[in-house]
Amino acid sequence: MPNDFTWNMTGYMPKHAINPHGDVIIPYVAERIFQLEPEPPAVSSLNEYILSALQEKNLIYFSFFLHHYEPQLNKRIKSFLGVDGGDLYDTDRFIDIKLSCREQMLQKLMDYDPAKGAEYATYIFPFIRDAILRFRMGEEKWSVSSLTNYKMVRSMAWLYHNTKDAISEFSKKYNCDLALAEEYLKVVRGIRNQQPFYVTDEDGEETDEDVTRDDSWNYTDILWNGIQAEKVQRAFEKLNYREQTLLEKRLAICMTCGRVGSWKNRPTFEELAVMFEGSTASGAERAYRRAVDKLTEFLVAEGAIHAVRLKQKSKTKRKKKIAAAIYEYQADCDGEWGEISVDFENGTAEIVRFADWDTMKTNRFANKAIAYLMKCENEKLPKETMVAFEI
Repeated sequence: MPNDFTWNMTGYMPKHAINPHGDVIIPYVAERIFQLEPEPPAVSSLNEYILSALQEKNLIYFSFFLHHYEPQLNKRIKSFLGVDGGDLYDTDRFIDIKLSCREQMLQKLMDYDPAKGAEYATYIFPFIRDAILRFRMGEEKWSVSSLTNYKMVRSMAWLYHNTKDAISEFSKKYNCDLALAEEYLKVVRGIRNQQPFYVTDEDGEETDEDVTRDDSWNYTDILWNGIQAEKVQRAFEKLNYREQTLLEKRLAICMTCGRVGSWKNRPTFEELAVMFEGSTASGAERAYRRAVDKLTEFLVAEGAIHAVRLKQKSKTKRKKKIAAAIYEYQADCDGEWGEISVDFENGTAEIVRFADWDTMKTNRFANKAIAYLMKCENEKLPKETMVAFEI
């Protein structure tokens, strides 16, 4: 606090006691730490509080401003954390970020010049973002020289995750040469091997995509048993940053060195959602499924594995169970679809129509599809899935 300012809160007190008995702070309280009792005097504009604070050099008016501005500040922090108004966040961390924002807002209050025409809430907007990023930067296990560089690393991570040509897009955005953009991309790739990089998840919204597929198949068996590592690496490098991270974390495997971690200790989808700020557990699961399918397609293209794609065309239910179903199937992600009919009650199946590239003698792809469906639990029969197998 500046030496010539006072912050006398006589007559006012916090409306909500924070952690009075050492209990966990609930979100309702975390979002109301600046609320005062009694209600601050009414003004026609929040900027009147700021003007009074500067004129009278009394920060009680700054507290009055925070009392009313807190919902907007909560929204900014939630937007960054990606919880969209929900309560699935660490309240201690939420409060720490909010206090960091308040400190930045107070520092910038002294630089605010109302004569320039902008209200304080408008003026402070970009500095709040900086405060949040600076807090996040302090949590990283890797270091960066400045907030500006940190922003550029995050920007490259986002471009790597969301665009086809991150280097060109980065070069255009920052008006820099391609060599500098490549250096930032190297930083992002290096960070990915140290810890998950926190980026906003764009896949948090509900979709019609089926997420009931079985997750018990250990993909690492196929990735590193009997397949040339060079093919795996080439396929993996075609994925974007987020897809690579999801696969490595969920499969407990390092795609750089091939080291496989404990399958039992792999993160849950809830934990993956926390790693990718903004995601829900179902959003993280959908993103993971898409990444698996995408990698499978790349591995098929490399000639490393085979795959059969399945789509449920129709089903017949009896006593709340699927008694029979018709599936379309595609061999190696290419060509015309074939069709199979499966009778789950009697444990039989029929190939109605062969898919392109399926082997006429062994019916390899159709048989793989049938074997997979027969092993599925009835309630987990997929609407759409992809089954990979070794060559």
